[in-house]
Amino acid sequence: MINPMKSFPSNNSDLLARSLSAVWHPCSQMKHYEHFPLLPISHGKGVWLYDYEGKRYLDAVSSWWVNLFGHCNPEINAALRDQLETLEHVMLAGFTHAPVVELSERLRTLAPKGLGHCSYGSDGAAAIEIALKMSAHYWRNSGHPGKTCFISLQNSYHGETLGALSVTDVALFRDAYGPLIRQQATVRSPDSRLAQVGETANQYAMRCAGELAEHLRRHHGQVAAFILEPLVQGAAGMAMYPPIYLKRAREICDEFGVHLIADEIAVGMGRTGTLFACEQADITPDFLCLSKGITGGYLPLSVVMTTDEIYQAFYADETARAFLHSHSYTGNPLACRAALATLDIFERNDVIAENARKAKYLNAAAAQLRSHPAVRNWRNTGMIWAFEVDSPHADFAQRCYQLALQHELLLRPIGKTIYFMPPYVISEEEINHLLGATLSLVQAVS
Repeated sequence: MINPMKSFPSNNSDLLARSLSAVWHPCSQMKHYEHFPLLPISHGKGVWLYDYEGKRYLDAVSSWWVNLFGHCNPEINAALRDQLETLEHVMLAGFTHAPVVELSERLRTLAPKGLGHCSYGSDGAAAIEIALKMSAHYWRNSGHPGKTCFISLQNSYHGETLGALSVTDVALFRDAYGPLIRQQATVRSPDSRLAQVGETANQYAMRCAGELAEHLRRHHGQVAAFILEPLVQGAAGMAMYPPIYLKRAREICDEFGVHLIADEIAVGMGRTGTLFACEQADITPDFLCLSKGITGGYLPLSVVMTTDEIYQAFYADETARAFLHSHSYTGNPLACRAALATLDIFERNDVIAENARKAKYLNAAAAQLRSHPAVRNWRNTGMIWAFEVDSPHADFAQRCYQLALQHELLLRPIGKTIYFMPPYVISEEEINHLLGATLSLVQAVS
């Protein structure tokens, strides 16, 4: 029998050649890798990733915003080893198991009040599909079959499956599939960078909310739900806005009989300074979508939490009234166990308070970086930081990425926006490295 472990590469060049030959990498133009090489990763520990030559890179983006407590976290590792010895998977249609029940019960106690039912998927886009379908199906079951449209914020990103793309307003991802997508309406983003001179962030947010109200006043009979990323729009360049917009959006949706979907896939699990971003506006959405950090960055899992009112609209004798949406790996026991271990760490280590302390330290230590003449719009929400760089280089993002690697740092700029979303286990010494390396590359590209 062939041992696949013997075929594992022992150096960077071997892995690069084999990957380019066999792997179609996501969100990439493969031809670019001829001159913009892949980064081979051998292993990880804490905030660090290591290549096959022993070079290390501080993972300042949490590996696409998923890793909360460091690579190869011993507590999550132990939980997964234990789960492997009992149950690796069982279908969730007609069956159940302890990890999914316990996770659902714990999320119910932690989430905004009233979110008591959990529907599981495999990733963030799957969660968005569930929420969109469940909202429209609710209105159908409730005698309003005409409510089949959705609205989202300008510059929003909610995933790349067809339903998720219909509420995504990023042309790069959406336009190639335009003929396949039912295009939905967008309303003005409350991104505080867009406020007029002399207009506060709250004033601008309320002006944007007024436009949302006017849109729903005219179209609420056809609109099933309004979907948004609470507090921070990630792919828009970490566009940040105040909680007052969420609070007013909740009121407007209630006024016009429209669901509110909170896409907390990237901003949930403590990333904005509270376990869930919606807490900062003291609201309960009709649907709360979670993924990414829910398993600590270990395994694919997503969950859509919703209210008893919505659940009851599907509870009937007729199968056609049921929510007929599934994934083969729905509620996978291994993924649920990783999520439970992640929640254990939050509880045991008082992570939210510790993150607030680290955020305060980083903001103070960043004085030289934020005052650099090329830095614009320095902003911070919880454990997310972002700023724009005034640079003459059209290829700024690639230059910045490559320079960062030379300084043992992994960054993935969005346009001319540099952002940090580090694992929560980052130390003060590692924060200093992050800021010092970033200052050096800003000086080089500006």
